[in-house]
Amino acid sequence: MNELIINLAFFLTALTVISGAIIVLDKVFWKTRDEDSRQAPGRLGTLVEYARSFFPVLLFVLVIRSFIFEPFRIPSGSMMPTLLEGDFIFVQKYAYGLRLPVTETKIFETGSPKRGDVVVFRLPSDPSVNYIKRVVGLPGDEIIYDRQRLTINGETVQLKQGPNASFDAPVFIEDLDGRVHDILVTNPRFSTRDGTYRVPEGQYFVMGDNRDRSRDSRFIGAIPEKFLVGEAVRVWMHFVPWNVPDWSRIGMKIQ
Repeated sequence: MNELIINLAFFLTALTVISGAIIVLDKVFWKTRDEDSRQAPGRLGTLVEYARSFFPVLLFVLVIRSFIFEPFRIPSGSMMPTLLEGDFIFVQKYAYGLRLPVTETKIFETGSPKRGDVVVFRLPSDPSVNYIKRVVGLPGDEIIYDRQRLTINGETVQLKQGPNASFDAPVFIEDLDGRVHDILVTNPRFSTRDGTYRVPEGQYFVMGDNRDRSRDSRFIGAIPEKFLVGEAVRVWMHFVPWNVPDWSRIGMKIQ
């Protein structure tokens, strides 16, 4: 997930606005179509015809991508075993409010993250970069991470030994307010960034499911609400170059 995501939003918005403006200018000033709706010849007529053809498609894609669903590709293993490198996912853009494309200004409130949600957010130190992690702490929470165990507001989150899987680390089952999911513990006797964290108001504490190999709120701090992109909901493809696609992951709900 990188800056190409942000640039695509800018170019898609710009092309939609430009094609729409061309159509309006033609209606008001140029009038390249005659009374029989025949297109006038010449470069201007061709430009207007292209605008008429592409504008509905561009507008449809812009609306879907900005307000409903946006595709992302998982570039690393920080969310294993829930998400694998090479997973292509759908992110529900309206889960935490409707935002304008490019500027990311919220125009309508629809909800807020719940503990256990898997969210995509823009990195506060570099908003052109997108991260994906799991929400562990809500505004006002006290989070303690000590020897692979989470304690939230004084209550230790229970872990159960998970099933055997093809990972180079033990799998455990974690339950965050009813959101049951698997996590990986690479170093059972050593935790990365043990400590106590207080989540500021309006911010969220996030962690990767691959607990010992994730650059998350233990390193980058809590994530302000304005940087949230949406909730990850489905895997729609898994593909790694030179490997056969894993068809079994298609349509998988993200737990």
